[in-house]
Amino acid sequence: MGDRDTKLHFATRCVYGDQICPGEEPTGAVSFPIYQTATFVHEAVGESTGFSYSRLQNPTRQRLEQVVASLENGIDALAFSSGMAAITALMELFQPGDHLIADSDLYGGSIRLFRNISAKNGITFSYVDCSRENVEDHIGEHTKAIFIETPTNPMMRVTDIRKAAETAKRHGLLLIVDNTFLTPYFQNPLDLGADIVVHSGTKFLGGHNDTLAGFLVTGSPDIAEKLRFLIKTVGSGLAPFDSWLVLRGIKTLPLRMEKAQENAMAVAGYLLQEKQVKRVYYPGIAGTKAYDVCKKQARGFGSMLTFEVESRELALHILKSVRLIRFAESLGGTETLITYPVTQTHADVPEEARLANGITDRVLRLSAGVEDKEDLIADLKQAFAAFEGT
Repeated sequence: MGDRDTKLHFATRCVYGDQICPGEEPTGAVSFPIYQTATFVHEAVGESTGFSYSRLQNPTRQRLEQVVASLENGIDALAFSSGMAAITALMELFQPGDHLIADSDLYGGSIRLFRNISAKNGITFSYVDCSRENVEDHIGEHTKAIFIETPTNPMMRVTDIRKAAETAKRHGLLLIVDNTFLTPYFQNPLDLGADIVVHSGTKFLGGHNDTLAGFLVTGSPDIAEKLRFLIKTVGSGLAPFDSWLVLRGIKTLPLRMEKAQENAMAVAGYLLQEKQVKRVYYPGIAGTKAYDVCKKQARGFGSMLTFEVESRELALHILKSVRLIRFAESLGGTETLITYPVTQTHADVPEEARLANGITDRVLRLSAGVEDKEDLIADLKQAFAAFEGT
């Protein structure tokens, strides 16, 4: 690992990690190899290459984990087969009877896991709008952690990470932050006091809509040791080829994040002027609370935005009418995707909870890709215009 005083800049670490001399791979391969093997040979008892069995560790996965740990300024990162596999393993840090505070506006898959699997295992949750409510009011004797996304999925609420970290530390709690939307390029929760960072690596880190992955990153040796035990025990580590795909994707992370953010800002500007749009939720809109908090703790606003149109019929029409933009359930790739949360990402969230968060059948979520912004705006314009003409 490189000396912290001479640490490489972010874009360089996306390509090389912390390796000051990137030619350490013995074959000289520029692209780190895919070690597609299940097991590794030992010369004798007690003599090892450092690898034994790919469920425990694999050179390709290890390389990816080193890069992600470097980007998040952590001491260790663990790569899982999906974002949900990462959160599932994370929940194994807790015991029956433990209580967690979770943001009320989370990705629907996280809520499904908490309500159906974690609850079955004896863990209880309080769902709180952590961007607005006093989290401290919900801390009890058995509370062990606070779990937030910022910005949230899909309503783009922004929580003050430093403030949440101060609250967590006062009460001896873990602060867990899902950093999928902003990525380490725009935001580093560990630097703001978080204990564990979560990523769906399927999204911006992989960046090409071609593989699934998940990450847990920490700056704590004790937490890292516990997570290492869990990943080898539950067997949900990322496969070598998928590790290589995410490694490849991360190399262009700064370029993609800048272009996608530029596109999101342009699309948000258009939507704010579109008379058939009632609300636009994007942290980059000046004058909003989300904007002010983001400016304090992040280096950008990202490329995710949510908007509410006048009617369910218009929302369905847009999903059917867009030509360049793809109607699909994901985000963070090179292609711009539009999603209908009520039937896709949040279909398993109870209706009462969805509506309380503002997730109605008029709400659409958009993940800006890296196309030309004028083409994206033109596609949305033609979809709105076609509805007006019906």
